[in-house]
Amino acid sequence: MARRRAMAKSASDPGPTRRASDRGRYGRLNRERVLAAALELVDREGLSALSMRRLGAELGVEAMALYRYAASKDALLDGLVEALYLELEERLAAEPGTGSTDTAPAWRAELHRIARATYDVCLAHPRAVPLLSTRMLAVPLAQRPLAVLKDHERVLALLRDAELDETRSATVFQAFTAWLLGYVSVELRPMVDNPDEPDPSFRLGLHRMPSQELPRLRQTAPALAERGGPEGLAAGLDALLDRFAQEPGK
Repeated sequence: MARRRAMAKSASDPGPTRRASDRGRYGRLNRERVLAAALELVDREGLSALSMRRLGAELGVEAMALYRYAASKDALLDGLVEALYLELEERLAAEPGTGSTDTAPAWRAELHRIARATYDVCLAHPRAVPLLSTRMLAVPLAQRPLAVLKDHERVLALLRDAELDETRSATVFQAFTAWLLGYVSVELRPMVDNPDEPDPSFRLGLHRMPSQELPRLRQTAPALAERGGPEGLAAGLDALLDRFAQEPGK
């Protein structure tokens, strides 16, 4: 009788030694496939739609099968950051740099190339972009995905190529990162209140803003709604490098 009860329990409760199958509708899973599916889901429906259960349904597996590739929801979010930086690496590898130009040394031209490639990745995955800030606030440097650390290393190596010492390299690295991620965040923030409204004022919902309290914001909103594009990114980066990368005292 005891043996029969034990067999019945084993059949109903898989226990820690039995694992959910990771063979889904796209074949056997791997980390790359799981992260790609998670990114596609976020691209389509936003971060609020992402859960282990929903991702498992997308892949045709039980949610428990995904914990082999991401131990928690936070680990899955970190994986999405990793996926964005891996895409950045692919873009940089696909379009090698051209070296020095008539107007910029090689290290500076390469920083521009990295910034533009990062901008393109973010515009391709706008709903995942908030993770580039929120996860960096939650995850210590040494625990960030390797793809993120390699990007940090790439930028710092260029700054050392520019013969900046360790202190100035750190200053320029922080300024570069802040400008790049801040610029992208401003570019992607929602501005349109009613996309079907042809009148610019009603399209932006300016009628919802009290004119007496917010006169300058109402006046400037149409200009704020225009994206600066890669040209604005490059202009700001040049201004930053002119300020922070110059020789002390100049």
